[in-house]
Amino acid sequence: MQIPSLSRLIAKFKSLPGVGIKTATRYAYNIIEGSKENAQEFASAILDAVNSIHFCSVCGNFTDIDVCSICQERDKTTICVVSDPKDINAFEKMGEYKGVYHCLHGTIDFQKGRGVDDIRIKELMSRLTGVKEVIIATNADISGELTASYLANQIKPLGIKVSRLAYGISLGSEIEYADELTLQRALQDRKIL
Repeated sequence: MQIPSLSRLIAKFKSLPGVGIKTATRYAYNIIEGSKENAQEFASAILDAVNSIHFCSVCGNFTDIDVCSICQERDKTTICVVSDPKDINAFEKMGEYKGVYHCLHGTIDFQKGRGVDDIRIKELMSRLTGVKEVIIATNADISGELTASYLANQIKPLGIKVSRLAYGISLGSEIEYADELTLQRALQDRKIL
């Protein structure tokens, strides 16, 4: 017989991406077996994050100030366009990119009823003064490719260089195990040595 408050806690953990019932149960038991002080600090950290973090007024990334530090400090002549804020985090971990970002908060996906006006394309277009290159870094799926194609068609006539991330075989992979689409993209995006 489950205790209602425990069931609710498990359900909340299970609602997180990638968390199944066993992991959610383990998390819930860890919380209730710990000290009340630890549980209060955990709850406080969640509430603090939810109450203080919002979208940057320029790029749409998560921040706790109006304009994020990346938008304030980086080279604004290059904009890397991503679908979601978590994509920015992936680039930042790499430590190589020195430009700014623009987060669309989704991609064009007509099956989900998401069109051009439902993502932050107008905001991107308003940022293009003085920009030399726009790097489109949406996923290599149908909606990501559709969004990339649409953006390229809108930006190229402005005389701005538009590039797309290269896709293909990952480092350490064996060619014989690559699927046809991955191999095709690797061949198309090959480099001169």
